[in-house]
Amino acid sequence: MQTGEPTRTQAPSDKSDEASRQARTVSAWDLPTRLFHWSLVVLVAFSWFSFQYSEILKDPVLKYHRWAGLLVLTLLVWRLLWGIFGSSTSRFKAFLPGPKKVTSYASAMLSGREPKYLGHNPLGALMIFALLGLLIVQATLGLFSVEHNDLTAGPLYRFISEAGREQATDWHVFLFNTVTLWLIGLHILANVFYALFRGEPLIKAMLTGHKPKRDYADAQKAEIAARPLLRATVLLALSAVIVFGGIWAVGGKFLQMRLW
Repeated sequence: MQTGEPTRTQAPSDKSDEASRQARTVSAWDLPTRLFHWSLVVLVAFSWFSFQYSEILKDPVLKYHRWAGLLVLTLLVWRLLWGIFGSSTSRFKAFLPGPKKVTSYASAMLSGREPKYLGHNPLGALMIFALLGLLIVQATLGLFSVEHNDLTAGPLYRFISEAGREQATDWHVFLFNTVTLWLIGLHILANVFYALFRGEPLIKAMLTGHKPKRDYADAQKAEIAARPLLRATVLLALSAVIVFGGIWAVGGKFLQMRLW
């Protein structure tokens, strides 16, 4: 008869689980890029909600909508800076596609043999640039837009004529409803398509920062920027100075912009 301590089955340690995960995946997106992405999603959604349902928010002068717009613009300026000083997959030069690369990738995709990309594939890159450009134009137009009366106006509305304000307002609304919303929907559908039919967990990668280890066409792993959170925080502060400081410097008026 055997005596002594009973044998215990040891559960896998967190450390071994992490090592196993790292063996199967590679870094794709740094934390600042992922925080930017999901923050932009929330702010754009809130911008739409705060305009459409301002009565529910008891906000007749749209102060929440305008604050959201200024924060969106600040994030977009940050993304422009991060596209220069950020990690490898976030830098614009890493995924700026030429016409030949786009047509070649589109042709390969139609036959189901498109190469895999660690960062944005050529068609995805076009979508990213289109969305960033549209949102920058929209947020900028919002600085000059007027709704209802002069108390519901962007901080730079006084710098253009009344006709100019009306045009800025019309384009601000038109672009969002007829272009931006459709592109956002197409972007979501494309991500779902790649996840379901191409085995590329793009949405999951933007949450975890990792993609499955495989042979990618652009890079085998992301080169994460040194001290990414510190670098991102400094650039975010600079972006806020550019947006809010720039508006203040030229004499813009933050009418009815108190949050409460």
